[in-house]
Amino acid sequence: MVVLNKIYTRTGDKGETALGDGTRVAKHSARVEAYGTVDELNSTLGLARLHADSDIDTALSRIQNDLFDLGADLCRPNMASDAEAEYPPLRLIASQTDRLEKEIDAMNADLEPLRSFILPGGSALAAHLHLCRTVSRRAERLCVELATTEDVNDAAIKYLNRLSDWFFVVARVANNGGKDDVLWVPGANR
Repeated sequence: MVVLNKIYTRTGDKGETALGDGTRVAKHSARVEAYGTVDELNSTLGLARLHADSDIDTALSRIQNDLFDLGADLCRPNMASDAEAEYPPLRLIASQTDRLEKEIDAMNADLEPLRSFILPGGSALAAHLHLCRTVSRRAERLCVELATTEDVNDAAIKYLNRLSDWFFVVARVANNGGKDDVLWVPGANR
């Protein structure tokens, strides 16, 4: 468990930070960019929750917790050394993505099929969820890029890929079951 009794440490004053294994890296490193964007997503999700009813809020709360798990996963490089770590590193697992898929399928079953792309908007909650979707996609891109040069848990990338789909579907739910979706009209302003 984490104990935070002092908030500032001054150890990052020269542009470096410590990863979960104690390795010091530049604050602009690809790994820090990836888990920093996951943190941004979590904060954006906190704004969405201000507009959510109890059922959606409960689901969003689960995802916020998953995102902390994901940040813990991403801040710990070198998965090969997990067995030698003093404490078992927290890694995302397939069942977290499986849960998202089941929730997507359940929500999508009650929605009319789309006949157009959707513009982000509609209700305040849906607009915030679309913002979460786009930040989730950016986090995914950063993790995929990181994986080209460093170890990244495959389950983490799969989770982010599915999460953006989840946000899309729940945004439709938040728009009166899709009835209040704002549809794209190609070439409408020519």
